[in-house]
Formats: sequence, structure tokens, C-alpha cells
Amino acid sequence: MLDADDSGACCPPLAREPLSPAGAEEMAVLFKAVADPVRLRLLSMIACHPGGESCVCDLTPAFDMTAPSVSYHLKVLREAGLISSERRGTWVYYRVEPAVMARMSTVLAPAVGAGQAGDAGGLGVA
Repeated sequence: MLDADDSGACCPPLAREPLSPAGAEEMAVLFKAVADPVRLRLLSMIACHPGGESCVCDLTPAFDMTAPSVSYHLKVLREAGLISSERRGTWVYYRVEPAVMARMSTVLAPAVGAGQAGDAGGLGVA
């Protein structure tokens, strides 16, 4: 798991210099965690939820899978350091870790701007 207080320290933008072996290992954990469509959707849903956090009860109905399966995917995101969780009564609330997301963005930022203007690489985003 990455240390959120170390935002940007391990990984310079790819266009500026190559990642170190340790930096590549750290980033691989993050990218592996979001390389699954369910986890990518969960991360997006949590980040977009009003107040910046979401209860597991808000997330589970959006998926055609059991609650334990959704919980497994949330666990993968949490263990990677992309989200944190807090139990409140019987529910668990999740929120995105902005410093970790910023580290991922720092590594990718130059690559995103490298394409043509307005080209999102076919990802369905503008």
C-alpha cells in the first residue's frame, strides 16, 4: 500500500523520466486494482457520490452480483490504498484517497496530453 503523505514522491511523470523499479512496483499495485471493470466502476461511484463517500448499501444494488462479491472488490481497492473505509453501525462507508489518486494522475498526466486534442483514446470520456 502506498503512503498517502508521499504524494508524487515515488513516481515522476512517464514523459519526464522512466519509473524506478520500486516506483513501477508501487504503481503496478494501483493499476492492477483498477484493471477490473467492477472495481473501476466502484471507484468511480464512490468518488462521484455526494459528500465524497458512499455506503456499501449504496453500491451493492448497482451490480448484478452478491454482496460478498462486491465486498471482495472493495477490499482489493482498500488494500491497494485507493479507498479507505469507516464502519458506522452496521454499514461501512468508503471514500477515495485523493493523494493516492493524485500519484496515479502524476504518472499518467503527460501521456494523457500526448494524443490529439479531444482524443480520449476511445474510453468514452471527454
